[in-house]
Amino acid sequence: MKIAIMGAMIEEIEPLLNLLGEYKEHKFGKNIYYEGRYKDLDLVIAYSKIGKVFSALTATTMIEKFGANKLIFSGVAGGINPKLKIGDLIVANRLCQHDVDITAFGHPYGFIPESKVYIESDKELLRKAKEVAQEIGKPLFDGVIATGDQFIADSKKKEWILKEFKADAIEMEGASVAVVCDSLNIPFLIIRAISDVADMDASFSFDEFLSSSANESAKFIFKLLERLS
Repeated sequence: MKIAIMGAMIEEIEPLLNLLGEYKEHKFGKNIYYEGRYKDLDLVIAYSKIGKVFSALTATTMIEKFGANKLIFSGVAGGINPKLKIGDLIVANRLCQHDVDITAFGHPYGFIPESKVYIESDKELLRKAKEVAQEIGKPLFDGVIATGDQFIADSKKKEWILKEFKADAIEMEGASVAVVCDSLNIPFLIIRAISDVADMDASFSFDEFLSSSANESAKFIFKLLERLS
């Protein structure tokens, strides 16, 4: 089994590489991919750069060039469900694109013809993630993650996304990765640690808690890998 693990920023994969220890670097498509082995699992790790286009490109490369047959995204997100606080972990049960708008043609927000508003995560990976959380006594929130090419730091926009999509967290890559995996029949899971609460102070909160939140997510990923091995 070969598992792709990706993040958006170098800060999101550095904890993964530190936990992995030994790996080989491969340069491809103006990016770097890190291959290594953990227990009986072959891994390929990369950060995509921020946004939907780069994350879709990286996910596709990890599957088509490096042969990954499962994909896990590890990183941080902004919480918009009031129950979520900084440092909490959320696993997406489904994802949507909050910045897609062709409502002028009578479609709902987030909908693209020949596609769908929500893409569901792999149920087996979701189940195993919940088992790991229960095993280590780590709370794991199960909810909707909304993706868009915007860093949300506006309370009105946050409330609109919460109301329109019933979203619990927001970020900039998950749904595009989900589209790739859904199209190529690759089981996937998006796990995020809450780094900010997507309000007017989001930029300050994000910088302050990025490192600690990324570490929380990475440690959980490796516990999940143990379950998958």
